[in-house]
Amino acid sequence: MSPAEPLSRGVLLRVFLRSLFLQASWNPKGMQNLGLAYSLFPALERLYPEKADQEAAVRRHLVFFNTHPYVAAAILGGVLYHEQRIARGEEPPDKVVAFKAALMGPLAALGDGFFWLSLKPAVGAVCAASVPVLHAWAALLFLFLYNLVHLTLRARLFFMGLVLGDRLVEAVARANLPTRGARLRSVAAASAGGLAAWLAVDLGRTAGGNHAPWLVAGCLALGVVSYILVQQRVPNYVVLYLAAGLACAAGAFL
Repeated sequence: MSPAEPLSRGVLLRVFLRSLFLQASWNPKGMQNLGLAYSLFPALERLYPEKADQEAAVRRHLVFFNTHPYVAAAILGGVLYHEQRIARGEEPPDKVVAFKAALMGPLAALGDGFFWLSLKPAVGAVCAASVPVLHAWAALLFLFLYNLVHLTLRARLFFMGLVLGDRLVEAVARANLPTRGARLRSVAAASAGGLAAWLAVDLGRTAGGNHAPWLVAGCLALGVVSYILVQQRVPNYVVLYLAAGLACAAGAFL
């Protein structure tokens, strides 16, 4: 094995940018394995000048791989940490395979809880609450805020994995994403409640008629109940179905 060249910032940037397309070649057998190998290839090409070593390195990353696509950045960084050590002869190739297998499941659950169940609903609710002021611009605000947070975290996780290797687990634990996710869900509930209050007041002001006070009270009560349900960790889809059912009932009787 020839001496490996150090990974430059340009190579690391290429790996990170390629990781944004991790799921572009998702397949039922290996799931994200092709995307992982594609993302890592610029670094593997630099670390292993010999073709036989390159092929062996790519082949060990074509096994089954599946995790949250955003948090996968941490695993990619950790893989590069181990691949550099393998290229220098400091550890066997099995080490990096075990590293991926140990982290992809726990990080998938962590990513789902933070990004899908906390960040996206929170940003969506905040932007929905801003519709009365921003109108259609609220959609652009959602794209800006969500991608600002998620891309920043992806870059940070990639760097953490690259620097820390196996110590990545401790660093992610210290980040305390579940607690941050709970706070985001509270923000989502508060924003949804604020929007419900505004809609109730606006409805009462413009609709008139005998049923307006009841509609206002119902909207406000729905906001309060939704907040309580989210605080009790009731799934979001249950809250949405409840709100839709109450809306249908109100439309039938009023």
